[in-house]
Amino acid sequence: MNDRSLGLAEYRLAEAEALLCEAGQLEAFHEWGWGKIEALPFDNVVAAIDHQIEHQAEAVALRHLDETVSYRQLGVWADRLAAHLRQLGVKPGDRVGLFVRRSIPMVAGMLGVIKTGAAYIPQDITITPTALLGHMAQVANANVVLYLSEYQHLLPVLPGVVYLAIDQFLQAPPAEIAHANPGYPAPDDCCMVLFTSGTTGTPNGVQVTHRNLCNILLTEPGRLGMQPGRVVSQLLNIAFDMAAWETLGALCHGATLLIRHRDIAEAAEQADVIIATPSILAGIDPARCKQAKFVAVAGEPCPKPLADQWAAQCSFYNCCGPTETTIVNTMQLHAPSLPVMSIGRPTPNNTVYVLNESGQPCQPGEVGEMWAGGDGITAGYLANPTLTRERYRPDPFLGGGRMMFRTRDLGRWTDGGLLEHMGRVDDQVKVRGFRVELDAVSAMLEKAPGCARAVTLKASDRDLVAFVTPLGVDPQAALQQVAAALPYYCVPTLVIPVASLPVTPRGKIDKRQLLTLAQAELAALSGNSGEEA
Repeated sequence: MNDRSLGLAEYRLAEAEALLCEAGQLEAFHEWGWGKIEALPFDNVVAAIDHQIEHQAEAVALRHLDETVSYRQLGVWADRLAAHLRQLGVKPGDRVGLFVRRSIPMVAGMLGVIKTGAAYIPQDITITPTALLGHMAQVANANVVLYLSEYQHLLPVLPGVVYLAIDQFLQAPPAEIAHANPGYPAPDDCCMVLFTSGTTGTPNGVQVTHRNLCNILLTEPGRLGMQPGRVVSQLLNIAFDMAAWETLGALCHGATLLIRHRDIAEAAEQADVIIATPSILAGIDPARCKQAKFVAVAGEPCPKPLADQWAAQCSFYNCCGPTETTIVNTMQLHAPSLPVMSIGRPTPNNTVYVLNESGQPCQPGEVGEMWAGGDGITAGYLANPTLTRERYRPDPFLGGGRMMFRTRDLGRWTDGGLLEHMGRVDDQVKVRGFRVELDAVSAMLEKAPGCARAVTLKASDRDLVAFVTPLGVDPQAALQQVAAALPYYCVPTLVIPVASLPVTPRGKIDKRQLLTLAQAELAALSGNSGEEA
């Protein structure tokens, strides 16, 4: 793709519709690319959770290790914390650092912050380097940082910042604090700031509003069957956008949030609703998750064998969407009988456009770049107007001052109107002068006998290297699978079976670590060839 697509703002809706009419695709463009319009019961997360606190007061809201907390108690804690934060000067529109570890105080901290009208910045203090925590707090102009007393030594030292240990605050006798309640946040007020992982440079803070979150958490299928009496597992790193799906989603619907300790599988086995990346889900035995009713994956491509396995016993959703579109903006209820792994269609009040390099809608079967519009589009990057202007553009199809987001994901519509994810723009590489889609190679490898997961990387200008699991996969059979279906330049130089694939703290495949290993294997292969010569 090139920068010509950044001229999309100049397209007028009338011109786009005329083009589609001429191609006979206008009806499909609207039917497939527009999610259904749906009214929401609440327009802010605080009101949705307060509703559950009022109507499910004695139900268990949180469970962690041997401790349980009712909705009533969670509400009391959150109100106390919000009142104290207001006394510290936190006001609507502010941002508060939440540098913690998964725990009950972590959730109380989330709710306490958003009850002030401010936004929280979630980070796992045991994973994120101290210097990076300091960078995030400074970029966000956070004057208050919440933390857990056990990890005080990992905090950045920042002048003028007030530090508050949530666990100690909740254990202390309540103090009488009289402070004006600002009321419920407005729909377009920021609820949380999620910093990207920074794998391609400096992390950027994505501003997620209450409207954004309510649109996925309070509509179908995004609510994932969450309701009173059901258990939602909290498995993910809190800095990851999908963790908000677990935590805030459960609380908005009166479910019980089961906060895991060290054992991911143990928590999943007790849950009715599981949200994970494919890499994390691959480490969980579905046979031991007999309670699971709804499972959703996102964050990276899902292998069809994994989806088939889970879909045979529960409602399994394959989802897609970058942080900037609020968790996910497409979902597909998967069935083993489906011939391809689809990411489905846009969720309610959202849109997806597959556009070519000229900004024109693609025909079914034609690969283009996915642009996203609708109520899931976040409020841009914090303190980075240049990047915001580059990635967020006026939406010529919805009009009315709406914005759309350039996802950098490739996709195509099937003849039946479902989206196929075709990899990242960044994953289109040139090898020996030919353009190769790495995800297409991986998908073909996953069709090899016994292969559960595959990752393909460009290790040099001439070489692709693939990693497959499990360890018993026959590399030659995997190579033959690719060679029989794709051009010769798509065939990896090496296929390396491994017992498991390394993952990042956010639960995605660690491609940096694999690339280092791939280049070492190529160097060893080259050295052996030289010795033989």
